[in-house]
Amino acid sequence: MTFKLMKLASQSQLSSWLPSIHPQVWIFAIGRFLSEVGTGCTLFYAPIFFVNQLGLSATSVGVALGSASISGIVGRIAGGSLADSEYWGRRRTLLLATAISAIASLVLAATDNFTSLVIGSLISGLGIGFYWPAAEAVVADASQIDNRRETFAIARLADNLGLAIGILLAGFLIAIIGSYRWLFVIDAISFMVFFGVVYLGISETEHQIEESEKTELFVSWMAVLRDRRFLVYIAVNIFFTIYISQIHSTLPLYFKNFVLVESTAKGFTETTISGLFAWHLVFAIISQLPVTSILKRCSHTLALTVSAIFWAIGFGLIWFSTTVPSHHLLWVILALGVFAMAIVSYTPSAASLVTELAPKNQRGVYFSINALCWAVGSFIGHPLGGWALDQPQIITNSYWLGFILSVAIAVVILQYLNRILTE
Repeated sequence: MTFKLMKLASQSQLSSWLPSIHPQVWIFAIGRFLSEVGTGCTLFYAPIFFVNQLGLSATSVGVALGSASISGIVGRIAGGSLADSEYWGRRRTLLLATAISAIASLVLAATDNFTSLVIGSLISGLGIGFYWPAAEAVVADASQIDNRRETFAIARLADNLGLAIGILLAGFLIAIIGSYRWLFVIDAISFMVFFGVVYLGISETEHQIEESEKTELFVSWMAVLRDRRFLVYIAVNIFFTIYISQIHSTLPLYFKNFVLVESTAKGFTETTISGLFAWHLVFAIISQLPVTSILKRCSHTLALTVSAIFWAIGFGLIWFSTTVPSHHLLWVILALGVFAMAIVSYTPSAASLVTELAPKNQRGVYFSINALCWAVGSFIGHPLGGWALDQPQIITNSYWLGFILSVAIAVVILQYLNRILTE
């Protein structure tokens, strides 16, 4: 009886805000899901492919993947401006982004040396740069204050579900055909499908802004750069994006080459790594809406502080997984579960905070600078992780302890941000 009452209460809580989610968000979430299936095929396997099969060093792969941040900065600046433009808008920017990303995946599929890897990464970074400001602005435009975190949570849920399926699909395909290159072809196809969803199902949201609210491009950028609260948020957000970059590039290779299986004295197999990151994303999917609902009662800065603490615990568990004599897999599973909690605590609150700080007519520019954090995080995180993996094992294993110390700095910045937000 108690269980039935709890179930009914849970269903009532969901139904109280799910119907209020704008229909365009659901269509956009479907497109994001389909695209992320392709991304999941390559995201965690690209470093393993380029290092272990093409023979490139971990440092050079980190530099090549980090080079995407250079073009990503250009893409994010241009993408934010185009998304806010009355002559271009969110929809066209998304179409441009998906087309460029499809081309990048095909280039990466044909990569056989460092130069072509850098070229593919640069094109990929440009596509990602165009994508994120417009994508976040579309979701922000379709949200209301009372359901903003849930709206962003739906979008992130679609991303994580697609990634989880993509990772499992990649592990299956590698086991069957043994070729990593086809994973990039699948990624290109998924971007083409996403292009079709945006073209057919997404309408322009820029018209929602009154003509009197429109701001000239230069004035808009200057206003953002004078927003002290937003700039403090950007400073702490870079910490979070560096942390996330470690999951995408450093950890897969770390699990493959450094975290040993006791019975074989070898790293985890591709199938095991596939299962690990699928678990990470499945747990994120399961916990996304409940965690968002719980943290909705908290301020944005408190929610981000909770995320920072989860990151510190997760990095500690990764370090611990290589120091214990046995049960390495168990500790890694636990660490990736904690990282999932860190991400689902972070993403809706961060996006909601940006939406609340940004005037409606400047959301593209605000989200452009917010997306630049991801470019900076990748630019720092990928080469840093590659460098750490090329060092003696004692340095590589201790690398994770440095991130625990960095969390303390992030928490201090968050407390300062909370103070100026409440002034």
